Amino acid sequence: MAGACGKPHMSPASLPGKRRLEPDQELQIQEPPLLSDPDSSLSDSEESVFSGLEDLGSDSSEEDTEGVAGSSGDEDNHRAEETSEELAQAAPLCSRTEEAGALAQDEYEEDSSDEEDIRNTVGNVPLAWYDEFPHVGYDLDGKRIYKPLRTRDELDQFLDKMDDPDFWRTVQDKMTGRDLRLTDEQVALVHRLQRGQFGDSGFNPYEPAVDFFSGDIMIHPVTNRPADKRSFIPSLVEKEKVSRMVHAIKMGWIKPRRPHDPTPSFYDLWAQEDPNAVLGRHKMHVPAPKLALPGHAESYNPPPEYLPTEEERSAWMQQEPVERKLNFLPQKFPSLRTVPAYSRFIQERFERCLDLYLCPRQRKMRVNVDPEDLIPKLPRPRDLQPFPVCQALVYRGHSDLVRCLSVSPGGQWLASGSDDGTLKLWEVATARCMKTVHVGGVVRSIAWNPNPTICLVAAAMDDAVLLLNPALGDRLLVGSTDQLLEAFTPPEEPALQPARWLEVSEEEHQRGLRLRICHSKPVTQVTWHGRGDYLAVVLSSQEHTQVLLHQVSRRRSQSPFRRSHGQVQCVAFHPSRPFLLVASQRSIRIYHLLRQELTKKLMPNCKWVSSMAVHPAGDNIICGSYDSKLVWFDLDLSTKPYKVLRHHKKALRAVAFHPRYPHFASGSDDGSVIVCHGMVYNDLLQNPLLVPVKVLKGHTLTRDLGVLDVAFHPTQPWVFSSGADGTIRLFS
Repeated sequence: MAGACGKPHMSPASLPGKRRLEPDQELQIQEPPLLSDPDSSLSDSEESVFSGLEDLGSDSSEEDTEGVAGSSGDEDNHRAEETSEELAQAAPLCSRTEEAGALAQDEYEEDSSDEEDIRNTVGNVPLAWYDEFPHVGYDLDGKRIYKPLRTRDELDQFLDKMDDPDFWRTVQDKMTGRDLRLTDEQVALVHRLQRGQFGDSGFNPYEPAVDFFSGDIMIHPVTNRPADKRSFIPSLVEKEKVSRMVHAIKMGWIKPRRPHDPTPSFYDLWAQEDPNAVLGRHKMHVPAPKLALPGHAESYNPPPEYLPTEEERSAWMQQEPVERKLNFLPQKFPSLRTVPAYSRFIQERFERCLDLYLCPRQRKMRVNVDPEDLIPKLPRPRDLQPFPVCQALVYRGHSDLVRCLSVSPGGQWLASGSDDGTLKLWEVATARCMKTVHVGGVVRSIAWNPNPTICLVAAAMDDAVLLLNPALGDRLLVGSTDQLLEAFTPPEEPALQPARWLEVSEEEHQRGLRLRICHSKPVTQVTWHGRGDYLAVVLSSQEHTQVLLHQVSRRRSQSPFRRSHGQVQCVAFHPSRPFLLVASQRSIRIYHLLRQELTKKLMPNCKWVSSMAVHPAGDNIICGSYDSKLVWFDLDLSTKPYKVLRHHKKALRAVAFHPRYPHFASGSDDGSVIVCHGMVYNDLLQNPLLVPVKVLKGHTLTRDLGVLDVAFHPTQPWVFSSGADGTIRLFS
């Protein structure tokens, strides 16, 4: 009891300077039944004492309740009765102590009428502590101040901003969490503070000043205060300052101000530079140009060999002044007295002054670069062998220009299509025509199936694609190909397709034809997928059905695109990934066939793309254009060209990659085939190496057309070319 009465202010709730307990350590205040009598009239001091005791009692009761588990109810009641009796006995003594303390202190000592009405009494506590609790603090009565319900999202705030005309003057009180509407006086106060004015609108900062000390002579002084003693006694501080300045002047630390000399100062511009001189700022000073010393020709009595003849004199007179080696003619005088006055004295002095005036004061740094150093260092072509260097064979037999050619996967046979309506099959090694198939139209594109287990050739003629079995080579391979085609069973309900699959007649079957795929528009290109079951065709139309995909095993056709992105020139399958490359006139689009989406769009910066080829590794693409450009794309690098080669003089008709060797070739209307070395490294940080190695010529220009198609041998460093002169040439 003595401890409770002797220190009544040790309760955390009653200490004015103590920090309030954290929210998770708050105590539930429960008033004891003996102190909650409403009839008892208590003073302010008594209430403060009891409030502190109540906090202590509630704290101990909670700790006992939480710390002791399983205690009986009788013990709790007995403990509560003892506590209430002690409080009842301590109340009179504590009340007298508080009254005595109140008389000793001034109750208005810390009262201030300027303080704001602070409803939240948490004190100097960060409000971030209450972020996870439903309340934001406590009022003067110790009750919680609950946060307003914030169920409005940004859309509701935007609607309030549009509908509520007072939204701009609404702010949020951080202490209570509620929205307050600023009055007109508060808004005017904010505006004045933003403009840098005084907060009080009635304050005039430009009031007239009272001139107490005017210029008029007055009889009586303004103040009758006697003068200070320091006004007539010398200052010791000033004496020390003067002594220090005198000592600095004697030591030379302080130099007295010299009068400014108004006369202009001149200095020798070409004098030897000193780092401390005026010209020290010119770090690369150029000395003055010196006059050339006079030679024997300028003597008044020069040797005879320096005297010009009549012919030399006349030639000197006819030359321009700039072209003359000497600006005078040597003359011979018998003595120095007979030498006349120098006629060019004034002109030479003027030129001398001009040289001094125009000579730069600082030397300009000029980089002397050898033009050959700017050319990249390329390896020698002999170090890049093997590659085709000369013409080996000429395949003759077509009567018109040969538009297309294709080599079998084994490299033994060659197929070619011409405008004479025939498709010829050649033996590569002997240049012998093994078979001629009359198709009755212009063969615009031909492609040999890349699968070595299938013997099929696809040829584009007019509006149809013909599938031929050349019946060359292994008979078992030829027979398995026919069995594969005949194993197809048509479905009971044929689906609607953009192309029609037709069986050939018996006569056509004898010639080697197996299937005919008819389209609505002329076919310009046909190409096989790497596995040999799918082929893509390009139609000459402006609709979305320009590109069609055909599956040979199931005889199905489909149009992969829903809309057109321009006139399609050629298509190609990616060698290892499910990509389809579609080249239009100005761009190359890469589509993912499984995801059915556009993966990348390449911009070749050409006027009209004519052909395209994909590197066997699949990371690089070349395309030729009709404006004599060959563009190399690195798919891992950028969508813009890595290199643009302009080696041809006319339009490019075809480009091709070698399947094994790092070579690529291009054929042009200038009648030449250019073979380049294109090494692609496995290191992704190293760029491809492109080196032109050979220009192959042999085709003659016919109707302004040269080489129409090129193809590499699958295993040997050989290249085939077909031209408008009706021949096929093999370069090895």
